Amino acid sequence: MATAAPTAEVVRRAPKALLHDHLDGGLRPSTVVDLAAASGYDGLPTTDPEELGGWFRDAADSGSLERYLETFSHTVAVMQTREQLTRVARECALDLAADGVVYAESRFAPELHIEGGLSLEEVVQAVLAGFREGEAEAAAAGTPIRMVALLTAMRHAARSREIAELAVAHRDHGVGGFDIAGAEAGFPPTRHLDAFEYLRRENAHFTIHAGEAFGLPSIWEAIQWCGADRLGHGVRIVDDVEVLDGGAVSLGRLAAYVRDRRIPLEMCPSSNLQTGAAESIAAHPITLLKGLRFRVTVNTDNRLMSGTSMSREMQLLVDEAGWTLEDLRWVTINALKSSFLPFDERLELIEHVVKPGYAALGA
Repeated sequence: MATAAPTAEVVRRAPKALLHDHLDGGLRPSTVVDLAAASGYDGLPTTDPEELGGWFRDAADSGSLERYLETFSHTVAVMQTREQLTRVARECALDLAADGVVYAESRFAPELHIEGGLSLEEVVQAVLAGFREGEAEAAAAGTPIRMVALLTAMRHAARSREIAELAVAHRDHGVGGFDIAGAEAGFPPTRHLDAFEYLRRENAHFTIHAGEAFGLPSIWEAIQWCGADRLGHGVRIVDDVEVLDGGAVSLGRLAAYVRDRRIPLEMCPSSNLQTGAAESIAAHPITLLKGLRFRVTVNTDNRLMSGTSMSREMQLLVDEAGWTLEDLRWVTINALKSSFLPFDERLELIEHVVKPGYAALGA
């Protein structure tokens, strides 16, 4: 197995799997400008695409999750019609495919995209249509990708049961599961227990944003009360991990349970720095947790706000945390094992796309 640090070109070519990426956090700056002009939205801080991209990154660098979330008012404003949503979803698929992503779950909150008169159903259909268009174009370009949607409900709102039912209704048509997102403090996942109980009765998959801006109680509720399949971020699980003198490690009861049960952690290094959930890439808990064999995965969260891509996230871990190509292969397989695809489809991607792809690169 390879142990040397992979080059940027090798990282770029490596097959990638992405579980945590927000559709409204990944628009091209030029698309935001185009859609704003066409729709008459005049709230942008600048109409120069390069300057706008820089503004999003700077605004998201505050160290506050709440301030970070404010940047979405501009992207959501230009995602209110069928045409806008389809274009954004299509470009999402193309951008990820061009970065070497072979499988992606992209999440969005239908309730945020109905101000232009669309129904929740029409929002979902528009996004799925865009994903299918993007998949077809990516395949024609020789960079095939599989796109799956996750439907998100907002933690502070009261539509989670309705969104959960929408996810179940579309699970055979491109929707892989359900999520809740938004500010954690003051909005525990148990507020949406009815939705999670419904999803479990329907044998449906769901992940929960937990352990990002709030600590272990949020993670505990997401797992033990709500029954989450995965944890969105989950970075604060490290608060239950003690590194002792001499390098030995002691796991608390919750951390041990998460590791024993192989509960996937959808970690987003750059985003976690921006929201204050981690101090640096070098000190990000993902490396410690990887060494302890937690089911960690690497993700982008919001590509526009973080000015990032899967290749960049991986390269940062290589450059600043000493990751190897074998490490990247391991977390990629983790992601596919943890995906909301049927088992045989996960296995197909692992055995016939990811493993051969990394073998060709020397892993």
